Amino acid sequence: MTFLGTAGAIPTTERNPSAIFVARAGDELLFDAGEGTQRQMMRYGTGFSVSHLFVTHLHGDHVLGIPGLLQTMDFNDREAPLAIHTPAGTRRQLKGLVNALGNRPSFPVRISEVGDGDVAYRADEYEVRAFATDHDTRSVGYALVEDERKGRFDRERAEELGVPVGPKFSKLHAGEPVELEDGTVVEPDQVVGDPRPGRSIVYTGDTRPTAAAIEVANEPDLLIHDATFADDRADRAAKTAHSTARQAAEIANRAAADRLALVHISSRYAGHTDDHESQAQAVFDGELVIPEDGTDLEIPYPDADDDTNADD
Repeated sequence: MTFLGTAGAIPTTERNPSAIFVARAGDELLFDAGEGTQRQMMRYGTGFSVSHLFVTHLHGDHVLGIPGLLQTMDFNDREAPLAIHTPAGTRRQLKGLVNALGNRPSFPVRISEVGDGDVAYRADEYEVRAFATDHDTRSVGYALVEDERKGRFDRERAEELGVPVGPKFSKLHAGEPVELEDGTVVEPDQVVGDPRPGRSIVYTGDTRPTAAAIEVANEPDLLIHDATFADDRADRAAKTAHSTARQAAEIANRAAADRLALVHISSRYAGHTDDHESQAQAVFDGELVIPEDGTDLEIPYPDADDDTNADD
């Protein structure tokens, strides 16, 4: 994933408004599109082959990049459709933004509304779920949650049982029993381990601390949370429906997240996130990241370091 924009409502010379690019096995997804997102995509080399755009809410620093992005895609002779997901009750406004320049894109743009608990997008091996957030407008967060993966295939055990190398290995790994030449039946659970967890990413968008961010995914690999303010402006955070770095860390702990990324940093802290870091680290037990624009993060599988890896 690439953080294209990590600023709060007011951009700075170092931070662009909100946008996060995620690439997964050929799928390219975009979460929010603040002003200048298309330039950030050029700058950091993500390309424009995004198939789905997930909008958390319609404040300008999260959506004003959409008209420019669509126009850039149009100029690049895009033909593939783009699906945009937006909070329930905002489709009409977003459609107006898409058509703000008076020219409809030459490629299909499909807008759908999502609410708390909806599956915004279902792919072959993962889904993107919407969850309720607590902002001062219609808003949702999103969680990308992968399906469980097949257990590891124990090739050595299969050979000990007399299974010949070849198609029967694949059948067993797919959950089908196989019969050997002597009539013996080998069951999948004899050579395939327990299912393995997939990966998950939770992105809150702008929000006060909310339990929904904890419940939407089981022990997420990465929680990307609003941390607009440090403790010195906790009252301001509550009033404007944002979170502090410490509050984000508390949510990350309760969610048992492996990593926490603090985003939407107010311009009041331009170039100075030491307080965010120290206050979050005082609470959060996992790995803390305060990404800058252009920061890339790779999300490994939970068992990536397992040296017993056999045939997948």
